[in-house]
Amino acid sequence: MEDIDSSLRVIFEELSIGTNTASHPAAFTVEEQAVHVGHLPGVLTKNLFLRDKKHGLFLVTVRHDRDVNLKTVGNLLNLSGANLRFGDEELLTEKLGVIRGSVSPLALVKDAAGEVRFCIDKALQSVDLINVHPMRNDRTTSLTPRELETFLERVSHAATVLDFDSAPKVEAGAKPEKAAKPAATAAASASAVDGEKKRETMLALSAKKDEDFSAWYTQAITLSEMIDYSDISGCYILRPWSYFIWEEIQRWFDEKIKELGVKNTYFPLFVSERALNTEKDHVEGFAPEVAWVTKSGQSDLAEPIAIRPTSETIMYPFFAKWIRSHRDLPLEINQWCNVVRWEFKDATPFLRSREFLWQEGHTAHTSYEEAQTRVLSILDLYEQVYEDLLAVPVIKGMKTESEKFAGGYHTTTVEAYINGSGRAIQGATSHNLGQNFGKMFKIHYEDDKGQSAIPWQTSWGLTTRTIGVTVMVHGDDKGLVLPPRIAPIQVIICPIAHKSVDYKDLVSYANEIHRQLKSAGIRVDVDDRTNYTPGWKFNHWEQKGVPIRAEVGPRDMSSRQVRLVRRDNGEKLDVAVDGLDTFVSQLLTQIQSSLLEKARAGRDAKLVQVTEWADFVPALEQHCLVLTPFCDEAEWEDKVKKMSREEALRGGAESATTATSVAAKTLCKPFNQPPLPEGTKCFVSGKPATTWVMWGRSY
Repeated sequence: MEDIDSSLRVIFEELSIGTNTASHPAAFTVEEQAVHVGHLPGVLTKNLFLRDKKHGLFLVTVRHDRDVNLKTVGNLLNLSGANLRFGDEELLTEKLGVIRGSVSPLALVKDAAGEVRFCIDKALQSVDLINVHPMRNDRTTSLTPRELETFLERVSHAATVLDFDSAPKVEAGAKPEKAAKPAATAAASASAVDGEKKRETMLALSAKKDEDFSAWYTQAITLSEMIDYSDISGCYILRPWSYFIWEEIQRWFDEKIKELGVKNTYFPLFVSERALNTEKDHVEGFAPEVAWVTKSGQSDLAEPIAIRPTSETIMYPFFAKWIRSHRDLPLEINQWCNVVRWEFKDATPFLRSREFLWQEGHTAHTSYEEAQTRVLSILDLYEQVYEDLLAVPVIKGMKTESEKFAGGYHTTTVEAYINGSGRAIQGATSHNLGQNFGKMFKIHYEDDKGQSAIPWQTSWGLTTRTIGVTVMVHGDDKGLVLPPRIAPIQVIICPIAHKSVDYKDLVSYANEIHRQLKSAGIRVDVDDRTNYTPGWKFNHWEQKGVPIRAEVGPRDMSSRQVRLVRRDNGEKLDVAVDGLDTFVSQLLTQIQSSLLEKARAGRDAKLVQVTEWADFVPALEQHCLVLTPFCDEAEWEDKVKKMSREEALRGGAESATTATSVAAKTLCKPFNQPPLPEGTKCFVSGKPATTWVMWGRSY
């Protein structure tokens, strides 16, 4: 038993439990675990570490293929007013002494205080063996249900049995539960060849997008090989499948800003405390998220050094050196880099992480008008990134004073809508910084009249959040649905083996098609692996979101044709090989347009106008973006946040670390404003309305 924790070893020996423990590579999800030990006798498990402000902590262990809705868990436990959420990794380590991916009932040995209530899936009581991690995710231990029960008695944790099979089904429209990150995710069934009965595998998504959005999203990005989890909470590995998307965005945007005259540069990752504190409002906006370096080896640094949360305070001392005359303007630079914001809210890959990639542009101009022209030209490019590349519709507008960039003059934004969760998300921002930073950093120049002047500045940024937005907007219950313009592979060719032909001949035919499409500039690959069935391959590439699957079987080869299957709608098309490159190019363009149109229609169906407070929160509950006439006062904006939260929670509470609050927030004052007749009242204060504001629940 040298492969397990010493405290477990002692208890197993004391109870005469003779366990089998298998060694394997570290597995952070049950899918990864199944790859390594799925052949073992017994059943794998999902282990959910949950918290509720009112009812405390729970560890729920279920079959690997159980689709768990947290509302169902609360109902089975008879928890009144429950608001179950996944506990974060810090809490998990504090209470059970394990990291993410290692949790199991065996970790209860560390809960001497009995703070964690253990719950088990009734279905696990009737299996021969239960396979769990022994407090480390590179080992799997097998126990009988009776041995697990004996262990639980020894560590003073009685099990609450949950009968999921007899529980009433939660309605599809029920509010999805949020997960910071999975302790493990579920397995389900993979697609087989058309007409073939689906068989259970450990590869397909089990969560449904419209039932448990957060679990669906986690499975979609992990099973498609977009991300993996670092051992640092809130940090993620961008695998090649997702990094390619970022490269495509980077390539397109970089070319466009260079056409505008912007030049790339690079500044250090670190910023001194003195420089960071130069602009008071700015640093206060970022202070809670700043990470500090305080040591070099074992020695304390003379003064702490901040890791950039953004680069204004790093760059602008040099602007003061470089800008001396109006002839030095405009100064327009951009850098592609990483930034660190030490978030304390629940992390979500791509959307909210402690380190992320972005571009940040910084410019200086002689006038407000010139600076504003740059602000809006960049905003137009951001709109094109989302709509033309990612097929995600956005709404352009101005942020309110409360939501603008800290220390800036005003902020413009593009806002997207996630139809699966009913939430808005800020896509990118372009800021007119005014002259405030110039004053703070003493950036002065001699204008064309010989007078001292302060430049007008802008900053603007786009992040890897774009990838998460794309997944959320287009993905379905099979996995990703990638727009062709940013898909790493646009066409995957799958030869379908048959005893009537030599497989090598089919592969040769597939390679002929591959050469034709590649020569037309189409990103194409051939999956000629012989150790997987066609059905497995179809499921695999659907999960990864490849826009077109090209199937070639004996009949296709003899007829000199290919069967094309669209990922976005499942349409099947039999097309001749002659002229296939032209047909596929046109089809990819059509798919790109169809995805944008579908997403726009879905968003517009949830964009409503409300003129009375009584209708406001009910519209939010229906997952709507809400346009209201508003007095545009910060005091009333804060009141709306508070009142909408209280009304939605109905006396309940939400965690301070939640990244998906039920409170409404202003998204923007859309540039495309509906008519606002004179005398129109603010929907909440009753004061004269000055603008239409778009509200929503937001990430």
